[in-house]
Amino acid sequence: MICYSLNVLKASSMKSFIYLSLLTLALAACSSTPNNTAVAPSPAASGAPTQAANQQEQRKPLVVTTVAPLTNIVSNIAGDRMEVKGIIPEGTDSHTFEPRPSDTDILSKASLILVNGLHLESPTEKLANSTKPKDTKIFEMGSNTITQDQWMFDFSFPKEKGDPNPHLWVNPKYAEAYAKLAAQQLTALDPAGKNYYETNLKNYMQRLEDLDKVTREVVASIPPENRKLLTYHDSWAYWAREYGFQVIGAIQPSDFKEPSAQDVAKLIDQIKKEKVPAIFGSEVYPSKVEEQIAREANVKTANTADDELPGEGGSANAVENKNPQHTYIGMMANNLRIIASGLGGKPELVDRLVTANVVGPTAVAANPTK
Repeated sequence: MICYSLNVLKASSMKSFIYLSLLTLALAACSSTPNNTAVAPSPAASGAPTQAANQQEQRKPLVVTTVAPLTNIVSNIAGDRMEVKGIIPEGTDSHTFEPRPSDTDILSKASLILVNGLHLESPTEKLANSTKPKDTKIFEMGSNTITQDQWMFDFSFPKEKGDPNPHLWVNPKYAEAYAKLAAQQLTALDPAGKNYYETNLKNYMQRLEDLDKVTREVVASIPPENRKLLTYHDSWAYWAREYGFQVIGAIQPSDFKEPSAQDVAKLIDQIKKEKVPAIFGSEVYPSKVEEQIAREANVKTANTADDELPGEGGSANAVENKNPQHTYIGMMANNLRIIASGLGGKPELVDRLVTANVVGPTAVAANPTK
């Protein structure tokens, strides 16, 4: 009887052992993953942005600008503490630009709006005033750089129309003023970033001072009798005043249309009389009339730029830029080469300039001119 009970107990224990073993194997099989099945990594493991990071990115103040040079200058100071967005596309005539429906949404979210002023972006400013948040400031960089008695009027911007020449940024000294004003406005919006903006300003000012220095060297290399500009678009007035050039005329009339046959004839006569060796067109305003004038006056011609940055694959926003030539300083360096080549100067002097931004993926640390 005792033997029988022991045998039953042994059999029962064996069954329990087998059952538990099978259960363990089944659970292991369910929890394992086949070799050909990918396991989705967690956001933290994969490096994907966390919700907190996304929220932090979304909290960056939005600074809205207009033309590309202004966007580039401001973003070199703002760095990655602000989102800087320019609403006038490169290659667009900033004088005739009309804001698009999508710009309404951008302006309605702006924490700060930085424009050139001097009547350049009147439609944009009008829209901004009607759509911006109540506490958002619209600040005119140009109007806070020079006073009205320093405004310049010329062929494309006659005084009787009341609209001054707005292209202050073509003068590197005024670009320096823009950078300082940008730092002031950004600091007022984000006091915690004061030291960051001051550092960026210091580095960028060094770059702009180098541009001014090289510009003066290039101008000195041009024979004095050749220091005259006839351009398609009247955007060089403030540059000429700063560096001792004479603007003798512009091909484009004040209505921004093509000149009449009579205007063309006068320009050809003027070029011959002034003995100008070259005239300069515009990237934004390609014109066959310019080529005709150059051909009939027997002078060279080349295109300069005042609000279109050079090179492909770049962004005016320094933080997004992938081309170190696609900068405000890069644009002015190209202009200097073109002017020096056309007027008998030394374009190779420009090669000493560092054109890259001081922030962003293509940034180069601020160093003295080579």
